[in-house]
Amino acid sequence: MKIDWKKSIIIYLLLIAVAVVLLQSIGLNKGNKPADVPLSEVIAMSQEGQIEKIEVEDVKLIITAKDGKTYKSVKENGVSIYEIEGLELDGVNVKIADTSSSIGVLLISFLPYILFGLFIFWMFRQASKSNNQAISFGKMRTKQLSDSDKVVTFADVAGIEEAKQDLTEIVEFLKDRTKFQKMGAKIPRGVLLIGPPGTGKTLVAKAVAGEAGVPFFAISGSEFVEMFVGVGASRVRDLFNEAKKAAPCIIFIDEIDAVGRQRGTGLGGGHDEREQTLNQILVEMDGFETDQSIIVMAATNRPDILDPALLRPGRFDRRIVLTRPDVKGREAILKVHAKNKPFESDIKYSVIAKLTSGFSGADLENLLNESAILAARRNKEKIGMAEIEESIDRVMFGPERRSHKLDEKEKKVTAYHEAGHAILAHLLPHADPPRKVTIIPRGMALGYTKPLSEDKDINTSEQLLDTITMAMGGRLAEEIVFNQLSTGASSDIKQATNIAVSMVKEYGMSKLLGPRSFGNREDTVFLGREITEQKDYAEDTANLIDKEVNRIITECYENGKKLMLENRDMLDRLANGLLEYETLEGEDLYRVLGAPVPETMKEIDAEIAGTTTQPDETPAEPVADDQPAGVTADDEPKESENGL
Repeated sequence: MKIDWKKSIIIYLLLIAVAVVLLQSIGLNKGNKPADVPLSEVIAMSQEGQIEKIEVEDVKLIITAKDGKTYKSVKENGVSIYEIEGLELDGVNVKIADTSSSIGVLLISFLPYILFGLFIFWMFRQASKSNNQAISFGKMRTKQLSDSDKVVTFADVAGIEEAKQDLTEIVEFLKDRTKFQKMGAKIPRGVLLIGPPGTGKTLVAKAVAGEAGVPFFAISGSEFVEMFVGVGASRVRDLFNEAKKAAPCIIFIDEIDAVGRQRGTGLGGGHDEREQTLNQILVEMDGFETDQSIIVMAATNRPDILDPALLRPGRFDRRIVLTRPDVKGREAILKVHAKNKPFESDIKYSVIAKLTSGFSGADLENLLNESAILAARRNKEKIGMAEIEESIDRVMFGPERRSHKLDEKEKKVTAYHEAGHAILAHLLPHADPPRKVTIIPRGMALGYTKPLSEDKDINTSEQLLDTITMAMGGRLAEEIVFNQLSTGASSDIKQATNIAVSMVKEYGMSKLLGPRSFGNREDTVFLGREITEQKDYAEDTANLIDKEVNRIITECYENGKKLMLENRDMLDRLANGLLEYETLEGEDLYRVLGAPVPETMKEIDAEIAGTTTQPDETPAEPVADDQPAGVTADDEPKESENGL
């Protein structure tokens, strides 16, 4: 804990002053006080030779006797002691004090009392501060962007062009609302930004404020709710009062689902503090006057659990969906985040965009940041494609763990496991072809097969079936080669089961049960977890669902097993290549598979190399790592989940 030494010293000085004042008040120094004597007695003492010295302070005499006692006497009418008859001063040390320093002496004498007064003032100040804190507990602690903060505009936002077009109207209204009012139009009071994490909801809100040049009040939904009842509602009132003073402005509530969940549910019933806060938000949004230029923006990735009253016209009546960017959007986002970073001249953002299917804007920003860190670690002056490809794997799977070593048996099991995934991904017509296979652990993934994924908005039943079959590749390879099963395929089996259940219960892809959805999933709003499912079908139907799920998984398993047995030599070649080189990628991977490189991969590799691939060119031999590493058989790589 950091100690505030300045504050401690002041407190100690005040305590010392209090102690001095108390000592003086109880008279502990009374014995040192000079006794008052009349002037006639002073004359008598001088005649008897009892005086050692006399100190003159203005009209006051301080007499020190030879026996050590001190006396005090006041001169008559300020007459000098040399003119007092009968006062013998032979052998007496007479000192006349400088009266100019009397003010300083007086101040020093009163210093303890001054410090004592300061101590009392400090005590009252602390008590007043505590009272103010108690009173201001219901105040809203918003984060308002200052002039010194970096202004974010639409130029800093990329990959969501349609959303920017919708928000341009908000900017125009905040700048000049008269043209809308002439047409009798009302600007939406609330704008709800919907999208998965990392898609730029907060950045978009800042860009609207930056474009309009208006104050921006940012607050998190969780900051409204406290343990004391009524605090959230009080903070809502304070927030909107501050916004009205600063209008035109923007209020941004991040993660509004923290207070905007549907009312009437949860552990608190209708008197829950969260519901009181939500009620106040609804009242404040209704209380906006028509001539007030206040826009309330909110962000959430769970619009399905918001209260319907928040979403009705007049409140959050405009909803803007921010999805993960496509390949063109990723290229535009990369160009934004690449500013102020040195790249080699052959870097092509279009290639990076093709290699990062499924990445959000936050993922792409993290990718370039990891690339910059890696280039600096390697003492390079510019970021190259090698650092970017390495960082892609780092973002997807985590950092490498080359120090993790296994025995030969476990390493061999892992090699065949990953080879099983890779050859099925290559052989299945509707699966994404493999781009890289490795048995070097990364993060929680202890080996993975990275496919060359493409952007997909929908998935067909054939694609889902091939995905299930590919997920079973690791288990099939272990069974065929070693005639044993391990725990390494646990997450693969879970992934395959989830896809099969969704095909039957959600997508209506079962010929036996037909195009119907089964089960109405309900969210426990207060806890925020999906823990219940309303069973809207009979027990006989439940048995049919189980049979259909088992049928899909079994057929995919048998189909994958047949393919793997027919291509056993390909499986052995790939597994042996992984045991020798640990990582196979691109042309080296397909040379081992004995298959032509997919045209899409050829184009990407040619763009990475900066040259056109020659058909007769012989691929270079892969370079073996000096420190091979394997994975444990009881841990499961995460390649299938990342490959979807």
